[in-house]
Amino acid sequence: MWGFFVLVGHLALHRHKQGAGKQGQVLHRSKRGWVWNQFFVIEEYTGPDPVLVGRLHSDVDSGDGNIKYILSGEGAGTIFVIDDKTGNIHATKTLDREEQAQYTLTAQAVARDTNKPLEPPSEFIVKVQDINDNPPEFLHGPYYARVPEMSNVGTSVMQVTATDADDPTYGNSARLVYSILQGQPYFSVEPQTGIIRTALPNMDREARQEYDVVIQAKDMGGHMGGLSGTTEVKITLTDVNDNPPKFPQSVYPMSVSEDKVPGEEVGRLKAKDPDLGDNGLVNYRLIDGDGLGMFELSTDSETREAVIKLKKMVDFETKKTYTLKVEGSNTYVDPQFLAWGPYKDEATIKISVEDADEPPVFVAPSYTFEVEENAPEGTLVGRVHAKDTDVANNPVRYMIPRYTDVEQFFSINSEDGMITTTRPLDRETQAWHNISVSATEIGHHQDTKVRVNIKVKDVNDNAPEFATNNEVLMCETIKINNPPTVSAVDKDEMAHRQHFTFSLAPEVAHNHNFSLKDNRDSTASVYVLRKGFSRLTQDVYYLPIEINDNGFPAMSSTNTLTIRVCSCDSKDTILSCNVEPYVLPAGLSTGALIAILACIVILLAIVVLFVALRRQKKEPLIVFEEEDIRENIITYDDEGGGEEDTEAFDIATLQNPDGANGFLPRKDIKPELQYPIRPGIGRPAANSVDVDDFIKTRIAEADSDPTAPPYDSIQIYGYEGRGSLAGSLSSLESVTTESDLDYDYLQSWGPRFKKLADLYGTKDCSINDADDGEDS
Repeated sequence: MWGFFVLVGHLALHRHKQGAGKQGQVLHRSKRGWVWNQFFVIEEYTGPDPVLVGRLHSDVDSGDGNIKYILSGEGAGTIFVIDDKTGNIHATKTLDREEQAQYTLTAQAVARDTNKPLEPPSEFIVKVQDINDNPPEFLHGPYYARVPEMSNVGTSVMQVTATDADDPTYGNSARLVYSILQGQPYFSVEPQTGIIRTALPNMDREARQEYDVVIQAKDMGGHMGGLSGTTEVKITLTDVNDNPPKFPQSVYPMSVSEDKVPGEEVGRLKAKDPDLGDNGLVNYRLIDGDGLGMFELSTDSETREAVIKLKKMVDFETKKTYTLKVEGSNTYVDPQFLAWGPYKDEATIKISVEDADEPPVFVAPSYTFEVEENAPEGTLVGRVHAKDTDVANNPVRYMIPRYTDVEQFFSINSEDGMITTTRPLDRETQAWHNISVSATEIGHHQDTKVRVNIKVKDVNDNAPEFATNNEVLMCETIKINNPPTVSAVDKDEMAHRQHFTFSLAPEVAHNHNFSLKDNRDSTASVYVLRKGFSRLTQDVYYLPIEINDNGFPAMSSTNTLTIRVCSCDSKDTILSCNVEPYVLPAGLSTGALIAILACIVILLAIVVLFVALRRQKKEPLIVFEEEDIRENIITYDDEGGGEEDTEAFDIATLQNPDGANGFLPRKDIKPELQYPIRPGIGRPAANSVDVDDFIKTRIAEADSDPTAPPYDSIQIYGYEGRGSLAGSLSSLESVTTESDLDYDYLQSWGPRFKKLADLYGTKDCSINDADDGEDS
């Protein structure tokens, strides 16, 4: 049963009156007689009747009902109501201290009939008394915390704090106590502060990394009946370097073939370290073993493995196994756990060398031989030798790759490696021959090549000759101040003491024009024995000179020196040596010549372009009337002289008959007959002249003639002239001219003359009738 107390405020008013008049009365200030205390109401009250908060009473209230109590302020009339007669105050609603802890109200006593204040208004406070109706809450949960592994007992992990909405100043409703519900025995919590600490020593991250801890906060000081709240705390152990690296194996077997080249990988190994990040980094190094000079070690940056690589080539026939000792150590060591060391481990690597089929190996890395030039075919040059380094020691065969000796100057014995010449060599053509020799084991495809350099030794097999142009220019007037000199060269090698000697050929040894002096320095001077020469008499002299070298055997040759006589001025400057035809005129400069040549080229280009354009013009396919080639024929008004007159006739009669109708025949299409043969016209008699056959024959000849135009150009004349045997064919003449000619023969001329036959082959009467019709 809920209990409550009503604290009543007592209001007393004392009035003292002394004297009864204005002069004899002494007025005393009225003293308010409130008996005043705070009012309280319990929160969350849910009884059936309103809760009595307190009672207001004034000393002026005599209990006759003339006093009326009025209440105003926070919640007046809604939450708090007052009995205006008795002054009792009741709470009509359930109050929550967590929403509002107190209310300020104003009380006043007035006369009921006049509402005149009998007491000054006065404030009082109604406090809501707290009860334990709110459990503790962790506002920031769930929580996450980290603590290093291997931490000492009591190491602080974190602090959790709960809040309680109840009044902390009243009772134990907000007095909290913390406890751990889950996470023991690894962690503990301080009851008053909520600080979580480690409870077990040597917690190992590698064994367990995460822990789920549940913390409870309970009010009422943790006593029975208090409210509680919980939160979760996820605690993670962070890594420390408390584990040394460890190789899973103490011995690692590996193998490598002897044909592997330096830098190739032999094998890998890795030390295990359960620590994380930098704490788990391992450095590797080779510390011992007989293979330190043959192998090397590196670390793979991605997999953190130790990689063993070949440093030098191994030879199965020389050494078959190697031993290495590898050390793996932590890069970073925590001084706190240094006593737990050492933080390193060792492993042994045994490497076996595998035999491989290796190609033969030449005894020397390269060979250099010498052979004299012009040596006969089959001359021995030298010998190369290769051997099989494998255990089988198979025989070796030799050959010269053709691409190194394209012209096949040399051959080699496939069994013993003897190199010989196949033909004489010429040092002057090629002084060195660089070839290769390949060695292959019998039954195998691998081969080895070696370089062979062959020097061709010089033999004195070339005669000396003039070094420069064998022509000397000499003035007609001779001055012996500067005689011309000649020198010689030899294609053979010039030894240190080798030199040339010069002499005139025996056939000119006693000539009277020139003499030769050997200067004994491989040169000779030419002297003139005459006082002068005449170009008109002889302008060229030929002087044969014999040149000898002092080689073994000695070689000599006769070379002809050409001496050309030239005209010179007073200062011996050569003016002409019969080369005028080859000299350009002095008055014409190079620029003028270039300009002339440019003009000629431009003119030629214009001519070529004009010709090309003319050739590109195509003959039109349609013969237009204005382009008729016969329009230049002179025409006359008279009919001319018939067949005897071949110069004057009407040009209109020569036009293409189809052109008058607007039809222009194409030159590339054979025209068809414009006037087809009428049926019913018989062939002429055998004894008559068949003009139609004659015309057809001429048409066939014209069609088959490649030079004739592709259409029939039969000419038709309206008047044949006086020279015609048939006379005039015009009907106009027949009116006035009497004719005894019989025109019946026109019937036998064929269909082309049918019109004439119809006009003139009829009776005279019909013709006369026709003429009369025309005259009228």
